[in-house]
Amino acid sequence: MAVEVPASHRDLLSKKAFAHLATVTADGRPQVTPVWFDFDGTFIRVNSARGRAKDKHMRRDGRVALSILDPDNAYRYLEIGGAVVDITETGADAHIDALAKTYMGVDTYPFHQAGVQRVIYKIEPLRFSTMG
Repeated sequence: MAVEVPASHRDLLSKKAFAHLATVTADGRPQVTPVWFDFDGTFIRVNSARGRAKDKHMRRDGRVALSILDPDNAYRYLEIGGAVVDITETGADAHIDALAKTYMGVDTYPFHQAGVQRVIYKIEPLRFSTMG
C-alpha cells in the first residue's frame, strides 16, 4: 500500500528535478539512471522505451528506488523505495511530451524515434527517507 510523501519534502515532486532511478539487473546488481518523472498525487510515473535496460529490469523485478535532489539545495533530498505496479504503453507518447514540456519547455519530445515504443511505469511509494 502506498505511503504518503512527507509534507516537508512533497515540493520536490513538483519541482523541475531529476530523479535517479535504481533498478535491479538480472544478476542482482543495482543500475542507476537519471530520469524525468511526474507525480499524480499517489504514484511516481517515469517514461522510457521498450527494450532499454531499465525497461527490462522493471519488467523482471519491480523493486526500485528513486533519489530526488532539490535543485535549489544540494543538501536536501527525498529517497523513495517503491514497487512498479503498472507498465503500459497506452498514453506513453503523450506522457513523454508532457514531461518534455516540464523539463525542456517544448510541446513535443524532440527525440521521438520511428519504431520506438514509449512506456509508462507507475511506481508505488512504499518508504521514504529525507535529508535537509
